[in-house]
Amino acid sequence: MSKSDTMDEAIKPEKSEKETSLIAKLEEEGDIAADYLEGLLDITDLDGDIDIDVENDRASLAIVGGKLQHLVGNDGEVLEAIQELTRLAVQTSTGDRSRLMLDIDGYRAGRKAELRKLAQSSAEEAKESKSSIKLAPMNAFERKIIHDTIQELGLTSESEGEDPDRCVIIFPA
Repeated sequence: MSKSDTMDEAIKPEKSEKETSLIAKLEEEGDIAADYLEGLLDITDLDGDIDIDVENDRASLAIVGGKLQHLVGNDGEVLEAIQELTRLAVQTSTGDRSRLMLDIDGYRAGRKAELRKLAQSSAEEAKESKSSIKLAPMNAFERKIIHDTIQELGLTSESEGEDPDRCVIIFPA
């Protein structure tokens, strides 16, 4: 091995044993969740493909294809329920609480884009009016997107209230 080979290896960032272990655990969660969701689709005689990924230190699954809009429900209510059932199935199998995210028919991806636009326009409104802006109640997934976007824009926000009426307040700079 030459000196340059040794230098190249030293520069390469290697995943720690802890990171590798976490990824393996999240991949296992994804596999368990996918098996559960496949069973659910079979029982309901619905077509759909399940994509598994690991994003932001959590298992992420998406059911795509077929006619799945009714599995999303009004404002994602059915999707939230299926996600909770899937988390419980994973917890039952692993013994650990799961934070997996589920998307069906691209609902969460589309909602995320809408919420980012809402956060941007609300941030502009807060800056221009020099007053705080209180948004409508949202679930935890939606509030996190708002908070993350507001932080990226250099403003601050906080959640207020109790679920299901918990909302985000955006403060001017």
